[in-house]
Amino acid sequence: MSEQPPYLRIADELRQRIAEHVWEPGDRLPSRAQIGQECGVGENVVRRAQELLISQGVLEGRAGSGTYVAEPRERVRVVRSSAREQPSGSPFRQDMKALRLQSDWESRTDAKVPAPAEIATRLGIAEGELCVRTTYEFLADGKPVQLSTSWEPYAVTGGTLVVLPEGGPHAGAGVVNRMAAIGVTISHAVEQPEPRHATAKEASLLGIQKAALVTHIRRTYYSDDGRPVETADIVVPAAHCEIVYEIPINR
Repeated sequence: MSEQPPYLRIADELRQRIAEHVWEPGDRLPSRAQIGQECGVGENVVRRAQELLISQGVLEGRAGSGTYVAEPRERVRVVRSSAREQPSGSPFRQDMKALRLQSDWESRTDAKVPAPAEIATRLGIAEGELCVRTTYEFLADGKPVQLSTSWEPYAVTGGTLVVLPEGGPHAGAGVVNRMAAIGVTISHAVEQPEPRHATAKEASLLGIQKAALVTHIRRTYYSDDGRPVETADIVVPAAHCEIVYEIPINR
């Protein structure tokens, strides 16, 4: 059996010191050079160990200040399930209500945006075809917990009352309910989750360390005739949220 990589050993050591209250939440850790000298490793090993613990929410990095023990923060449960699509309201709002958290979101919509190649492929349209793009920042008790960028073909919603997802009489009703309002029935959604590191912009918006672990979900809604009518990139920070898939059983 191969020996444990040095950075994982150091991460365990740092985690143990926190568990034993050598360092309390809010405490600033000694320098990497000092920790490395105490543990007999180089600063790069300590850096990798700290980055791992930052991605797990154990530590937090503050630009120009150092590394600190993170304040305890309950992970938010994000439920993914077709059963949570309701005639009115938002599944995210339901999740936050169940956790007794105040939910909210901020959004920005840009109409008639040319579809990039990957988005065009996911929507089954030509590259450069016009779409409505909406970016979201979802908040729980005022803290960001999820990002999303949604794309809808302008050919589907253009000229209708639902062309703006967060405007008009069906604002905030969700893709399924908005599409139903213009006679488009959503039959199913496909989601592809994968772990990756946050980009600098995502880290800034989510209040996490640059390159911290996130779950990136590519979601696409399909109409009952098999046509993709919306696709989105959903980004959830691993340290602050747990993703649960709820699978309804048809009897």
